[in-house]
Amino acid sequence: MFERIAELVIRRSRLVLVVAVVAVALMGVLGAGAFGKLLGGGYDDPTSQSSRAAQAIDKKFGGETNLVLLVSASEGRVDDPAARHRGQDLVGRLKKDQHLENVISYWDTGSSDLRSKDGRDAMVLAHVKGNDTERDENAKSVIDAYTGPYENTLTVRAGGGAAVTSDMGTQSAKDLVLAESIAVPLTLLLLVLVFGSMVAALLPLAIGTIAIAGTFAELYLLGSVTDVSVFAINLTTALGLGLGIDYALLMVSRFREQLATGASVDDAVRRTVSTAGRTVAFSAATVAAALAALLVFPQYFLRSFGYAGVGVVVIAAVSTLFVMPALFVVLGHRVNGGRLPWANRPRPAGRAPLWGRLAATVMRRPALTALPVLAVLLVAASPLLGITFGTPDERVLPEDAASRQVSSVLREKFNGNDDSALHIVIDTPLSKAPLESYASELSGIEGVVRVESSAGTYADGRSTATDPGNPALGRPDAQQLNVVSTLTPKSDAAQSLVREVRAVVAPAGTHPLVGGVDAVLVDSKHSVGGRLPLAVALVALTTFLLLFLFTGSVVQPLRALFLNMVSLGATLGVMTWIFQDGHLSSLLGFTAQPMDVSMTVLMFCIAFGLSMDYEVFVTSRIKELHDLGEDNESAVTNGLGHTGRIVTAAACLLAVSFFAFGTAELSFMQLFGLGSGLAILIDAVAVRGILVPAAMRVLGRSAWYAPGFLRRFHARFGLSEGGPTPAPGPAERDASTVH
Repeated sequence: MFERIAELVIRRSRLVLVVAVVAVALMGVLGAGAFGKLLGGGYDDPTSQSSRAAQAIDKKFGGETNLVLLVSASEGRVDDPAARHRGQDLVGRLKKDQHLENVISYWDTGSSDLRSKDGRDAMVLAHVKGNDTERDENAKSVIDAYTGPYENTLTVRAGGGAAVTSDMGTQSAKDLVLAESIAVPLTLLLLVLVFGSMVAALLPLAIGTIAIAGTFAELYLLGSVTDVSVFAINLTTALGLGLGIDYALLMVSRFREQLATGASVDDAVRRTVSTAGRTVAFSAATVAAALAALLVFPQYFLRSFGYAGVGVVVIAAVSTLFVMPALFVVLGHRVNGGRLPWANRPRPAGRAPLWGRLAATVMRRPALTALPVLAVLLVAASPLLGITFGTPDERVLPEDAASRQVSSVLREKFNGNDDSALHIVIDTPLSKAPLESYASELSGIEGVVRVESSAGTYADGRSTATDPGNPALGRPDAQQLNVVSTLTPKSDAAQSLVREVRAVVAPAGTHPLVGGVDAVLVDSKHSVGGRLPLAVALVALTTFLLLFLFTGSVVQPLRALFLNMVSLGATLGVMTWIFQDGHLSSLLGFTAQPMDVSMTVLMFCIAFGLSMDYEVFVTSRIKELHDLGEDNESAVTNGLGHTGRIVTAAACLLAVSFFAFGTAELSFMQLFGLGSGLAILIDAVAVRGILVPAAMRVLGRSAWYAPGFLRRFHARFGLSEGGPTPAPGPAERDASTVH
């Protein structure tokens, strides 16, 4: 297949480039509309109890409170005549706003729970209408229209889920622009230094541009038919640029190496596509398989990264296999054009530079060199023993974000936090007596401040005479109860409260649904945890099968999986030490909190896939030399000598794309960028440079072991750098008997 691709591109190189330019233009036009199709949110399981509770409340009661307007008196108290008059005027305008419903305030209920303890602040609760996209747009309209000074008497600030999501979306766009403004010029500079040629340095950017434009078009199409998260854009740009660099670097290096041996341009293209092109195809398959595992999760936040990740990998690989060889044909020896004065000529094909010498040293003393590295990685992984998980809230925002400041005021100055209340909906008719009994029992749970219902407000297991029932919480066919507590949202105690509330015996014939932010967290952790074993199993199985097809060995995939898990454990451990335990928080400017469950899963899949990317790069050259007759030690030494510099350069360039997100103001984007970049560097340096040659030395000939029937299968169907595996020689026949 790869030989046919090479011949096609050689004969029709200019046509291939014209088609590519037209395709990029069309994809660019289509992809420009992607931003209007993508959604915020997507962290919860749509089939969970908390999601079903939200849907029932939307249908029967005008929606859960997702916007809290904190109204502060400029002077005096909110009960002063001027402040009261302006407050009532504000509430009247809010009730007429087409973007809002279910507006409740201190001034029209008189509830002391909606007034701060010092009397200077009051709350207006509301539900912002629409689906995720409409809700975000509507929230921005409301926030822009009403926040700030009001009639020189009041000051209005916005908080609650809708305001937090709006602030996160705005901050994400700013973070993306800043990250790309750093990554792109720095990457271009590094490309020039790596290639030593201006022309060669521009080729990876061409592949990255095609991959990003194509994936934007894909996201536009998917966003038209299903829910896709706006944060998929961040992965598309980072991974598109990074993979474009990875694949182009491998192809350009092999092409220049072939030219340096005296091969003609056409022959160099043929050899490059049939070797490096084959490596790119298998590398893309392993990365895509790892990212495709995200599709098993019900949260569209995670699925969106699967859509974007698989799309960008496939498009990057296809463009590398067709567009890159076409550019080689047209450029020929001019691929070295614009060579910098200090750049060296391409190294001779058989020469083993630094990485080859390092591999030789490691293989002479595998225990002495590998065990300290392995010990350091295991120590780095140790914080995982205390890892806890959460979901994004206002704490991921900068401290000066309005929605975060409002959340702090609600916790500190009000009697209970209405913004984080548990919402219980009973979607069947219920008489007053069992409703009162149920609400009374709920109010007796430790940590609960009050339970609001249509039958009355309850605290400490009994009705409170000062706060009558809210008629808006009752309908002939449904009832809603709000359980307000003083517990820190998303804390262990708050999550325990969710389980205790759900354990309370419900009135006969009813099936209450419990929702709210803490219930969403409990359900999300259960949902992700339940699907995670399937995702990991799929990643491991597909990786094993692909590496077997690539190498013809059953030991190589197991070795690769083990070393990948070690490097991933170290990465996640360091990220837990930083972002959960709070080390470096003052330097990076974030608030320590539990690890974001969705972002941790995403980082695992991305880092695993990219680790396998470099695994294929290195193993392909080792396998090629081994098939040509070199012994195991020589093949590893010379293989790393050929690929070590490529892998290191590619890893550094890709890490730059991810590390640029370390400048983000959103802490979970910092986690994503720093974690992914660190995983890439650990894998490229510690694993590929030291642990792989050490493992290959320890395994010896058994590194290429496969049962006889699998060797025969691979000889017929397998694909590797040099094509199907040749008939086994004496060494391989000996290895196939090792158990």
